[in-house]
Amino acid sequence: MAHRHPVRAAILAAFSIASFTSFGVGGVARAAYPDKPIKVVIGFPAGGPLDQHARLLTDKLQAVLGQPLIVDYKPGAGGSVGADAVAKSPADGYTLLLANTGVAVINGALYSKLPYNTQRDFVPIARTAMQPLALLVTPKLPVQDLRQFVDYAKARPGQVNYGSAGNGGISHLVPEMFKTATGIFMVHIPYRGSAPAFTDLMAGQVQFMAESIPQAANYHKQGKVRALAVTSRERNPALPDVPTVIESGIKGFEVVGFYGFLAPRDTPRDVVARLSDAFRQVLTSPEVRERMVSQGADPAYLGSEEFARFLATETPRWDKAVKASGARMD
Repeated sequence: MAHRHPVRAAILAAFSIASFTSFGVGGVARAAYPDKPIKVVIGFPAGGPLDQHARLLTDKLQAVLGQPLIVDYKPGAGGSVGADAVAKSPADGYTLLLANTGVAVINGALYSKLPYNTQRDFVPIARTAMQPLALLVTPKLPVQDLRQFVDYAKARPGQVNYGSAGNGGISHLVPEMFKTATGIFMVHIPYRGSAPAFTDLMAGQVQFMAESIPQAANYHKQGKVRALAVTSRERNPALPDVPTVIESGIKGFEVVGFYGFLAPRDTPRDVVARLSDAFRQVLTSPEVRERMVSQGADPAYLGSEEFARFLATETPRWDKAVKASGARMD
């Protein structure tokens, strides 16, 4: 039997150990990431759009990372309960937050006593999607496009109502931004969720609404509501014949929600990079992209640093919208 050279054997052993470990604070060896299941916290009940988004990605991420991702629901206070729980979790990459626009950049201006601060308490992992909205009117309104609607509302200040899924959410703030951009005055009617707001829009009890696609596209195609414009820079595949707000003559009006993953602030850089790259790989899959679009979100990957820059520019924009709306939650 051949004998291995002792020095060569020692070097091979060292490489073998290094391939399965990495070094944390103070040079202490830790197991290669990930070596156990990863928890994804959502600050809303099961069954909503964020849950759909998480489940679309987690199966594919398991194949890339080699560990299961378990979705954990911690609803309450507009997603703040879940965000606070993740901010206080160990910064080891095994507890992540799936955040939407509200959790990441609106809640800071909306809640006077928010227990977390997105830019202080988290490190961005990846932006995964953008979510355009459609501007809708009841079919009972005698308008066929956005310019006609603006003219109609300007001629009737305070007589046009718009519905939303509740105070301070994106369906409340986008119409407020639209009011600012056009100089019209509409009255806000908040509902408990988008379903009752849609019911009243179809019946003509409220005349206007901003709602995510594809729910808006579905009702538009059935003739139950009329989509006048989409809030993204490009037209949406679900509503190819509906122009953008910019196309309709309102310069620079691009307002799109987003989804993204965050981790507790001091998560190691190598772990952040591993996760960020895993999301990049999953979001290149044609199947994932197709299914995401069918759920009303556009695949829109940004890595950790780019996502951090995006959050830094979006936060003051939504702060301004919240202040203009007068919305407060405590």
